[in-house]
Amino acid sequence: GEKYTFSSEDRPLSVLPLSHIFERSAMYLYILNGMAVHYAESVEKVPENLGEVRPTIFVGVPRIFEKVYAKAKLKAAQGGPLKEKIFDWAIGVAKDFAVRSVTDGGLPMLLKLKHSIADRLVYSKFRDFFGGRLRSCITGGAALPDEIYLIFTGAGVPIMQGYGLTETSPVITSNNPEAARLGTVGKPIRNMQVRIAVDGEVEAFGAGVMLGYYNKEQATRDTFTEDGWFKTGDIGEIDADGFLKITDRKKELFKTSGGKYIAPSPIEQMIRSSRFVNQVVLVGNERKFAAALIVPNFEMLESYAKHKGIKPMSQSEFCKDARIINLFERQVAAATKDLAKFESVKKIALIENEMTVESGELTPTMKLKRRVIDEKY
Repeated sequence: GEKYTFSSEDRPLSVLPLSHIFERSAMYLYILNGMAVHYAESVEKVPENLGEVRPTIFVGVPRIFEKVYAKAKLKAAQGGPLKEKIFDWAIGVAKDFAVRSVTDGGLPMLLKLKHSIADRLVYSKFRDFFGGRLRSCITGGAALPDEIYLIFTGAGVPIMQGYGLTETSPVITSNNPEAARLGTVGKPIRNMQVRIAVDGEVEAFGAGVMLGYYNKEQATRDTFTEDGWFKTGDIGEIDADGFLKITDRKKELFKTSGGKYIAPSPIEQMIRSSRFVNQVVLVGNERKFAAALIVPNFEMLESYAKHKGIKPMSQSEFCKDARIINLFERQVAAATKDLAKFESVKKIALIENEMTVESGELTPTMKLKRRVIDEKY
């Protein structure tokens, strides 16, 4: 089937650090095809730069897509109740459309009609945000929430998720336009094999796997199996058609003092689906229960406060206000209602400053540095 097609006519916008292996492999792809590469001025300037460059290819991490979505949501909310209703309706249609497109159910006429109305009202603006010429978005480096995948795909911005590590140069598996499956990171690329160990760990073998860590014999030995397969440190499963699904990081599982293991990422994704949440980190290692540190979406809070007749306050006052804390407790409870009792979030704390790469709380691909965050708060 048709995979990715690239040519010298393509225009990429480069946003990730050039020393990062994901960006580096993208760079080789650009050079190989003779493309002119445009560099974003900074993470903050990405929205502006997308409009200036109008890229056809965009390689980014999930956080960027989440930010775009949050921005669109905020705009709709500020436009009044009707705009917000239309936006929410269109998002529902996009998800429906994407799910139907992936399964072989075919698209009902009514859904097609709804989709074309929603396209004019909402999705076209989504595409314009990226400059209106985007053909493929490639993402990796952290997990892409299913919801974000469905929304963008349904709105005509197909995001293809892949998976890999620095040690595997970096791609192990990838979805592509002809073979994509919701909730997975795709199938192994050429010259790569994947298998699942007895304890669920994903193991890889192939041309892209490193020879070892430089001058670190013990670390190298620990990272390979007896028969020479590379241990990724991720837990996953392979479906009947060969698509890989990553369920968690082996070392991110934490154990409550009651001896139960909790996988933080899926729970954080649930909580992040609230429009009031900008960032969230689950904590709970060796504690009685799981708690969540939340950085609010302050723009959303301000419009909520206005709507509820709460007087304007500073960000740190918002974080301490009982009414606001109560709002977040309700949001978290609603987002996580299907969790098992031991996994449920018993306490929350609001933090006023966004976690950033500069503050040392995020890696260059915007993954949470859990140990650092745990110590800091």
